[in-house]
Amino acid sequence: MNFNYKQLTFVREYRGYSQTELASKIPGLSQSNLSKFEKGLGILSADVVKRIIDFLGFPEEFYNVKIGNNVDNAHYRRRSGISKKDRCHIDYSNKIIGYLVDEMSDSIEFPEMNLRFIDLEEGYTPESAAKFTRRYMGIPDSEPVKDICTLLEKYGVIIVEKDYDEDIFDGVSFTTDKGAFVLVLNKNFSNDHKRLTIAHELGHIIMHLSPNYPIPDYRDKENEAFRFAAEFLMPSESIKPSLRNLRLNYLAPLKEYWLTSMASIIRRAKELACIDENKYKYFYIELSRRGYTKHEPINVEIDEPSVFYEAYSLFKTELGYTMNDLSKAFKLPIDIIQDFCEKDKKKFRLKIVRY
Repeated sequence: MNFNYKQLTFVREYRGYSQTELASKIPGLSQSNLSKFEKGLGILSADVVKRIIDFLGFPEEFYNVKIGNNVDNAHYRRRSGISKKDRCHIDYSNKIIGYLVDEMSDSIEFPEMNLRFIDLEEGYTPESAAKFTRRYMGIPDSEPVKDICTLLEKYGVIIVEKDYDEDIFDGVSFTTDKGAFVLVLNKNFSNDHKRLTIAHELGHIIMHLSPNYPIPDYRDKENEAFRFAAEFLMPSESIKPSLRNLRLNYLAPLKEYWLTSMASIIRRAKELACIDENKYKYFYIELSRRGYTKHEPINVEIDEPSVFYEAYSLFKTELGYTMNDLSKAFKLPIDIIQDFCEKDKKKFRLKIVRY
């Protein structure tokens, strides 16, 4: 058997086992031998390898796969205090999503990537990049960004929602091994938070993921993405008149119109010098006093992503794959495929390119 030892680390950490924990579950396996094997310095018997494969539940063929997906260079919005175990699970989950997109792309034609990348080294700012992107997408300056998922999918960004703990993960954007652009979104946040995350990751894609130019290390990519998102969702020239002399009772109608959180509107007012530091602190004290820092009133609308899920549906309907067929084709366990792909939403009409 041609066994890629790096894939064993992938599967073990995705399943949430340390080397010591896995060794305790497998007869004939010690932690030291497992450690050497995962470093490419040792050999395990065929019997022990089979016991590992059976226990972890991934098909034997998966251990021959090589998955990169550039997730190491992706742009996470993690919270402080995330454990190594949680980080590994999220990292490998995103790699699996990228791998699934690439596997599907052999048979399904995804929307073509049609966004314009912008090099800030050429004199642009995150704000000017956001203004250009709105114009390029045909969004009037005075209007909110509606149907944000459908809009990005139209321009070739594949959005996937995943069930993660709110305290450890917001979202991420990255390119797959075959060059697809993927945005993974934590499904458990409020809709206004999701919209901010999507706009943030769009900023990363446009300013930081171009295959044509490098990004200097001195650049603060997170700050640039936040500045892009603020201008993309709340254009300064259009929103600024509404933020002068801002009052608490203005926040609800502004949120309903711009589809952004009250907290984002307050931050925007301070960024645009419409309120001073004292007024800014006053607003946040009031939000906290009313319990709005955890749960704001008014649930803004957001559309749902569909391209990834429609592609999966086509395999089962048009191509006639059973779950066992999909498991063999993707070299993944059925439970993993169902966990990542099951969602009953269809908006795009994708085209089969290979049967």
